[in-house]
Amino acid sequence: MKVAVVQFPGTNCDLDTYHILKNVLKTDVSLIWHERTDLDSFDVVILPGGFSYGDHLRAGVIAANSPTIRQIKDIANDGRPVLGICNGFQILVETGLLPGALLANSGLKFVCKWVNLRVNEDCIFTKLAEKGSILRMPIAHNEGRYFTDDKTIESLERNGQIIFRYVDANGVPNKSSNPNGSIYNIAGISNSKGNVLGLMPHPERASEHLSSFSSEDGLLIFRSMLRSVEVLLKR
Repeated sequence: MKVAVVQFPGTNCDLDTYHILKNVLKTDVSLIWHERTDLDSFDVVILPGGFSYGDHLRAGVIAANSPTIRQIKDIANDGRPVLGICNGFQILVETGLLPGALLANSGLKFVCKWVNLRVNEDCIFTKLAEKGSILRMPIAHNEGRYFTDDKTIESLERNGQIIFRYVDANGVPNKSSNPNGSIYNIAGISNSKGNVLGLMPHPERASEHLSSFSSEDGLLIFRSMLRSVEVLLKR
């Protein structure tokens, strides 16, 4: 199994993601510059967090027009997993691989804090996590407020595409547990096939137990993804 972590100018979570996959999960992973288009040999593509192109014009919009994106779309359409973390989520929305938009946080300030996420639906990225369980991960973004129209929300909910929601310690989604004003407390969504996931929280920053405050909950996302690919490759 081969995993690609795509780098854009301004990406800053690429090495964190690479470290978790390479050194913690012992995965065959490569850092791929955004101008590279020969991605056929990769089974998984990850768009990591950061500030691609300095978030000029709109977060993720310039990166969404990079040379490698056309092949990433082909990979997604082929059913292979594509994971977008934070800025990667913004890029996936701008490419049209995921619906909706990511707007400026409701408080109009950069937010960096730990949050609780409820696993809202089962997909290839949550296979090892129980539906309804709570994961603890950090966020760090300025434009993380997910928004879309009512019709799309209804479609996302009906098709089981709202994978993660911001919740309190009891698993309840409410205003106090919503760090950025996202509609319906949405923290992460998938495409209709379930093989493309975008989320604002950073699983790579919650994948090692480094202190009493840290978390390894992010490993569930990476391990679920890798396990799902292993099953697909054996078919």
